[in-house]
Amino acid sequence: MWLRPYFCALMKTSTPAYLLLADGTVFQGQSYGAIGTTTGEICFNTGMTGYQEVFTDPSYYGQIIIMNTAHIGNYGAKNLDVESGSVKISGIIAKNLSEKYSRTVADQSLEEYLIQNNIVSIDEIDTRALVVHVRNKGAMNCIISSSISDLNELEKLLSVVPPMEGLDLTGYVSTKVAYTLNEQGSKKIAVLDYGVKNSILSCMTDRGASLKVFPAGTSFTELQAFEPDAFFISNGPGDPAAMLEAVKTVKQVIESGKPVFGICLGHQLICLANGAMTHKMHHGHRGLNHPVINLQTQRSEITTQNHGFAVDPESVRNNPELEITHINLNDDSLEGIRMKNRPVFSVQYHPEATPGPHDSRYLFDDFMKLI
Repeated sequence: MWLRPYFCALMKTSTPAYLLLADGTVFQGQSYGAIGTTTGEICFNTGMTGYQEVFTDPSYYGQIIIMNTAHIGNYGAKNLDVESGSVKISGIIAKNLSEKYSRTVADQSLEEYLIQNNIVSIDEIDTRALVVHVRNKGAMNCIISSSISDLNELEKLLSVVPPMEGLDLTGYVSTKVAYTLNEQGSKKIAVLDYGVKNSILSCMTDRGASLKVFPAGTSFTELQAFEPDAFFISNGPGDPAAMLEAVKTVKQVIESGKPVFGICLGHQLICLANGAMTHKMHHGHRGLNHPVINLQTQRSEITTQNHGFAVDPESVRNNPELEITHINLNDDSLEGIRMKNRPVFSVQYHPEATPGPHDSRYLFDDFMKLI
């Protein structure tokens, strides 16, 4: 698996750091956060704010993220601005990672936060050039090191990192034990946790739902024992096509006849359970400014996204029981579906939008109305 950072620096240094891509491209910069070596799939995020929520999003597990915006860290880190219990990314690549911050309610600097979470990062990189390179060449594995300067050694370490295709990573980020939220809620929703974000759960409890969040490997029989009124299939990392047992469980969930809502990975699993196909994207969608059109209302939405896999639209069109509801206005990729004969729908993007605009939060209202 991925090589996680193994030594944590105690204070800011001017230690050189190196970034090596799988195609042999090399960048040199300065270390930030923990001192060490880390590997993962390189990707980029186009958002200008909300970096702490991004770093703690479980869907980013196993990925090294390029932050497109020039200045990162200038409002520090706050203990409440998290989507999970820890930082989930493998590393950060940036142009200007700030040592100082101006937000008075912040608990610490971003660097202190990254050291606390043992995250290796590289600063002073020409991120525009790097993003153009990834857009042209596609997503690939990479390695960052502030403890090893020998490029041959880095190349050897990188060569054994598995590709994202074929990997089920949900077990690394899912809850290990089922738990409940808002037990007094009026509508019971069983949540299959493949890496669910805190804000997604809040969007349902805020609307009066009582949730029971189940680990990724939970059987349909265990889900049914909760006697839920509906099911939610969460977001998460990895290749959906590798999750054969999850697809089987989701198919049983759909056949129960109860309302089902899926987001991101959950959307992909719902489509796979209906016989559709998924594929690895060239470089994925990540950011909080992606335009999507709702084909049912003809209204556009600015959405938050984080995915490197997508559902093949033709395989959806060929299924008479499925209807495409949302399309990406940048590249016409599929962003949402609904079943014609079941109370089931899903979207590829993140309607909870933390960070991001709340254009799509109506989907949680739609879900509650179905129950």
